[in-house]
Amino acid sequence: MKSNCSELIPTGSELISHYDANDFSFFFGTPKHALLARGVQQMLTTTEAADGLPDAIKTMQAKARAKGYFNPIVVGAVPFDTNKSAQLVIPDYVERTRQVKYGSMSKPNNSVTQATKITEIPAAEAYKAGVNNALHQFRTTELNKVVLSRSLQVMAPSPIDVQQLLTQLAADNAAGYTFAVNLAEAQAITNNASVSHGRTLLGASPELLVSRSGSMVQSNPLAGSIPRSSNPKEDQQRAAALLESAKDLHEHAVVVDAVAEALRPYCKILDVPAKPSVISTATMWHLSTFIQGELLDPTTSSLTLAHALHPTPAVCGYPPAMAKEAIKTIEPFDRGFFTGMLGWCDSHGDGEWIVTIRCAEVAGSEMTLFAGAGVVEGSCPESEWNETGAKFRTMLNAIGMAPLSEVNKSATNQLEAS
Repeated sequence: MKSNCSELIPTGSELISHYDANDFSFFFGTPKHALLARGVQQMLTTTEAADGLPDAIKTMQAKARAKGYFNPIVVGAVPFDTNKSAQLVIPDYVERTRQVKYGSMSKPNNSVTQATKITEIPAAEAYKAGVNNALHQFRTTELNKVVLSRSLQVMAPSPIDVQQLLTQLAADNAAGYTFAVNLAEAQAITNNASVSHGRTLLGASPELLVSRSGSMVQSNPLAGSIPRSSNPKEDQQRAAALLESAKDLHEHAVVVDAVAEALRPYCKILDVPAKPSVISTATMWHLSTFIQGELLDPTTSSLTLAHALHPTPAVCGYPPAMAKEAIKTIEPFDRGFFTGMLGWCDSHGDGEWIVTIRCAEVAGSEMTLFAGAGVVEGSCPESEWNETGAKFRTMLNAIGMAPLSEVNKSATNQLEAS
């Protein structure tokens, strides 16, 4: 019997050095381990319906086992809109490591730092008008929460070095989930056919959607956020204030209740803490609840659980159908894989799936960053705008760019001088 998994290799940095932006590659790094998948043994085609996704993957894995792979792993990403094409692949080869130390460049140096054009979609006033639109709907409909996002399009003078950017993201975000996946332009392929790639989705998410190891299940929903401060005293005061914020606690409770409700049918035991804690990234404080459970049916896969959860109110809103409609009406762009889910699942059902946030898509010399904020009753349009700006900093820091306000000022000066 064959396996598409290798022996453990030395470090996370070595895994990233094997990432190939010109062929199918998938990198997934966590605080405890990392994996890199390469090549395409099978790819999910566009014909599978969203509701049949877990079964379609089981069929793919059965075909791989028939070819001699004893524990084939599926890797990839599912978009925010599950009716659109996913990027899920059984790779030819998988490398793993439990040594997740990453080398860091003392000063990021990528072509994107000399951006020649920066476009915010939507612009500030339009985004704030969208928040006000949502606040009006809270008063006039049953809508309780909606997550509104925006994008930042950056044009660099030369192709962006994806491997270098991934290296810096992993070094900057060792406590989170770093990822990169090549997005195929042609979804439907036959075995051994070449795949055309034009885009790479990469980022550093702080949020675990769900993981499964044996019969044990874990989820870590995040909702309710505040930007960090460079002043240590002010930073701690912000964290303490977040724990007392009625608006943020309400936003968080909506998400935790929905996650627990979705997991309960699959679990014979589910532990949901009564109160959240706070966790931090390099740029944000988040309200966090760590949920643990034990499966009722040990054959339930991590992908089945992730599919049942996605999208959570942390990236969509509540009630889900109304929130999706509000997003479709208010946001002026297609989210694609942003706020989708990304991860892996082996043929035993074990796996990890994260929420695809703090991310960007890179295509040649173009880079599109994404960020969103949860809007609930009591939200302030200016605060939500500032929160999304702070969330952009995960990617901006990795590419060595200044905070967004300074980036915009610099870009404007460059354009005026040209």
